[in-house]
Amino acid sequence: MEYMSQEGYDKLVAELRQLENVELPQVREAIAEARDKGDLSENFEYHAAKREQGRLLGRIRFMQRVLENARVIDTSRLASDTIGLLCKVKMTNMKTQAQMSYTIASPHEANLREGKISIKSPIAQALLNKKVGDVVEVRVPAGIVQLRIDNIIGPSGEHETE
Repeated sequence: MEYMSQEGYDKLVAELRQLENVELPQVREAIAEARDKGDLSENFEYHAAKREQGRLLGRIRFMQRVLENARVIDTSRLASDTIGLLCKVKMTNMKTQAQMSYTIASPHEANLREGKISIKSPIAQALLNKKVGDVVEVRVPAGIVQLRIDNIIGPSGEHETE
C-alpha cells in the first residue's frame, strides 16, 4: 500500500488516461501505417512503433498497479508539530549555512525540481518525527551532513516555528 496526496493521485490518474486514450492509439496507428508499407523484417518504423507500444503498455500496467494500491491521505488527521508525509520542512545545513526546503512525498510523487523528496530517501528518513530546532545527521554520498530543522509546515498548511 502506498500513501499519497490527492494531488499526486489525480496526476497519476490523468497521466494514465493520457497514455490509454491518446498515446496508445497513436502508437497503434503508427504500427498499422508501418505494416502497410510492406516487408516487416527490414521496416524500422514498424519495429520502433512496436517497441514504443511495449514501453507504453508496461507503463500503463505499472500505473494501474500503483493506483490499485494507492491510499489518499486525509491531511486533517496528520500531526503538524513533527515531520511526516506531506510536510514541508525548512532546514539549514550546519556546515555551509545553506538553507533548503523540501516537501516529504510518496515515492511516486517525488520530484527534486518541485522540491519534493521521497519519504524513502535518506534525508527524509532522518527527518521523520523530528521537531523544529532538532539537528539531524544524515549520511549522504558526500559524507555526513548536519541539518537543523527551522520550520515545519504541516500538510494542511499549519506552521510550526521555533
